[in-house]
Amino acid sequence: DKPHKCGECGKSFGLSAALVQHQRSHSAGKPFQCGDCGKSFSWSSHLDRHRRIHMGEKPFRCGDCGKSFSQSSHLERHQRVH
Repeated sequence: DKPHKCGECGKSFGLSAALVQHQRSHSAGKPFQCGDCGKSFSWSSHLDRHRRIHMGEKPFRCGDCGKSFSQSSHLERHQRVH
């Protein structure tokens, strides 16, 4: 059950802490801005992940073919082809 509901968008959460974290996306805006392209993010970790695009960092490597990715989710999607 997800008893904690966002009054702004209606999304529900199982934990009140998750709701509080989500509500930040509505109220605090996107204070973390990329110095290279100007794109803004709600979370510093999302900015860090985005910066890999500009830095050319691809720390997630496929063990089957050696192809590398900047985000773990991109590697996971790629691995479905093997």
